[in-house]
Amino acid sequence: MILPRATIGGAVLAIEDGDATTVREHADLALYHAKETGRGGFVLYWPGMGSAIKTRIEAIRNVDMALREGRIEAHYQPIVRLDTRSIVGLEALCRLRKPDGEIVAAAIFHQATSDVSVASNLTERMLAAVASDVRSWLEQGIPLQHVGINIASADFHSGTLYSRLESAFGRQNVPLKHIILEVTESVYLGQRDPVVAREIKALRENGLRVALDDFGTGYASLTHLLTVPVDIIKIDKSFVDRLSHGDPSLTIVEGLVDIARKLDIRVIAEGIENERQAGLLTDIGCRLGQGYLFSRAVPYAVVTGLLQRFAQRLPPQNDVMVARVAS
Repeated sequence: MILPRATIGGAVLAIEDGDATTVREHADLALYHAKETGRGGFVLYWPGMGSAIKTRIEAIRNVDMALREGRIEAHYQPIVRLDTRSIVGLEALCRLRKPDGEIVAAAIFHQATSDVSVASNLTERMLAAVASDVRSWLEQGIPLQHVGINIASADFHSGTLYSRLESAFGRQNVPLKHIILEVTESVYLGQRDPVVAREIKALRENGLRVALDDFGTGYASLTHLLTVPVDIIKIDKSFVDRLSHGDPSLTIVEGLVDIARKLDIRVIAEGIENERQAGLLTDIGCRLGQGYLFSRAVPYAVVTGLLQRFAQRLPPQNDVMVARVAS
């Protein structure tokens, strides 16, 4: 079945517009923006859109150059058991190294992922880097359990995500049981996209685990977990920041932890920065967390040292716990 869709950009004549040519240029900018941010819809021009597009184009250019020059790297932030502080997993985070050596976080160049080609190439680079690093850790005898990899909307729409995962990790002989795919709320249900929902279902049917990242910041709700189930919920830092006795955030998080447990969904609290937050989360039954209290995202050499010292060691007969995210 073919479902035709139109992508439209529009502009309205404003007092400051001198002629029809200006309005047409504004409509062209709006169309460009519509194509980049979500095809099949309508975008109306607003003042400043040109600057936003220029910023995005510059981000795309910078990331593309970094990819060509091998300056895209994987850094890792540990995920720990809050009771023992043992490392049970990692989240792989994309970093760009500038020519002068400065490391730039993904949030700075996130707009570049609006370009399908750049987003795909970034994912390809991250898959290759993570696969190589995991192979190294396994060969060192480090009891690595899982690494979370962030997946962009473009990756789901390519229709090749599973085969790319098989290829990248197969080349390094790394079982996919060590991988968790992390999906932000905006990708998960940001535009009520049936393609993403369908791909998540297919990936889980193939044995891959999916984590819903930044839960509580946008579009997703508990009801969506019934139609598009996931294996892990990562509670957004904005809830953790406010945790204190008497604050509604504590009640919300406690309720979420309880519901998730009954649905057999694991919960990871993000952005833990102090012992008070860690203690409150432990008290309400949250068992896993990540944040600056334990470690920032660090490069391969540093996280290797952390794993050697703090990785949770499971008896061979309990290897099944890997599939349950070290409950």
